[in-house]
Amino acid sequence: MSGLKQELGLAQGVGLLSTSLLGTGVFAVPALAAQVAQGDSLWAWPVLIALVFPIAIAFAALGRHFPSAGGAAHFVGMAFGPRMAKVTGWLFLSVIPVGLPAALQIAAGFWQATLGWSANGLLLVQIATLVAIWLLGTRSAGSSANIQTLIAILVVALVAAIWWRGDISPAQIPWPAIDEISPPNLFHALAVMFWCFVGLEAFAHLATEFRNPERDFPRALLLGMLVAGAVYWGCTVAVLHFHAYGEHQAAAASLPGIVVQLFGQHALWVACIIGYLACFASVNIYTQSFARLVWSQAQERPSSALAKLSAGQVPVNALSAVVGCCLLFTLLIYTLKLPLDTLLVYANGIFVLIYLLCMLAGCRILHGRSRLMAATGLVLCLLLMVIIGWKSLYALGMFALIWLVLPRRPRAAIEP
Repeated sequence: MSGLKQELGLAQGVGLLSTSLLGTGVFAVPALAAQVAQGDSLWAWPVLIALVFPIAIAFAALGRHFPSAGGAAHFVGMAFGPRMAKVTGWLFLSVIPVGLPAALQIAAGFWQATLGWSANGLLLVQIATLVAIWLLGTRSAGSSANIQTLIAILVVALVAAIWWRGDISPAQIPWPAIDEISPPNLFHALAVMFWCFVGLEAFAHLATEFRNPERDFPRALLLGMLVAGAVYWGCTVAVLHFHAYGEHQAAAASLPGIVVQLFGQHALWVACIIGYLACFASVNIYTQSFARLVWSQAQERPSSALAKLSAGQVPVNALSAVVGCCLLFTLLIYTLKLPLDTLLVYANGIFVLIYLLCMLAGCRILHGRSRLMAATGLVLCLLLMVIIGWKSLYALGMFALIWLVLPRRPRAAIEP
């Protein structure tokens, strides 16, 4: 599918994906992993990267050979037809009512940590964040990439500063001996940590906006994943070194607490601003991905306003629709006072199901080693669905509902 401006390079792609994966998890997940697995969590990160690697290879191959703003829906449609493409697209969009408002709540929480604002003040922060994302989205993907690359550099610099000021050396890293690792603790940590690598499916929607998608998209995906994994591991080392975890300490406060301990109370502002920016980057890439999905699906009706691009080759109308829906559900969730953990559970089930559908598509339309990686990723996704258990019913219910509601008359397949 053509029309979007092709301007992303390798460095910009790495910045986009790494901030998408770090996002809302970089301040909280290392402490959560340390809480459930202590020193074993140091081994859990390389194990997780090895497990996610087949999924990443499959996504890289799909994006390389079939770049499209439709992302996961496009891949599934090529393998199983236009109806499944529609179902997958709407399934991804069903994250908007729960996933984006949850991420906005986490982002606003950093302002509460520094200013102690009330619920009304935090709602204003969420609305202002959406406005900023809309303004950024009216420009090309290159603008988002440049800003998110800067945010990635700030996150890496914060972790490096903690290691430097905390005098953490490789000899002090508490690696447990392999024969001392507790498998139950390791598996528990993996279940918590997997959500750090949700974001590959959103990045796939930007494949068509690379200057050289066949070369740079797969490289950016794999390098971005490794950068994010290294940052998470570095954060875990710091959390273990300073014992900044436990049942009586909020997970998201672990890194800010370390920063205050090392640099003083005034440095809390720096940590919380970087934490907010990391969350902003994650919400931004998902919002831009949703907009591109809506635009790509609207191509079936070229007369639709959602199928139009701005003068700068940006789907502004689709972006406005996505931001408007997110604003509506943010206000609804604020009014109903729905808990954050419930929203995250619903969103995570949908992400795993989308990964599973993409791996199934990869098994059908990829060849050689890429197909083998897709098959391996499929097994991993099935295991994750089992681990999630009854919590995946929201995703499966949404899939069944979308399948039943969508018209059964076949339509022309979406062209890449």
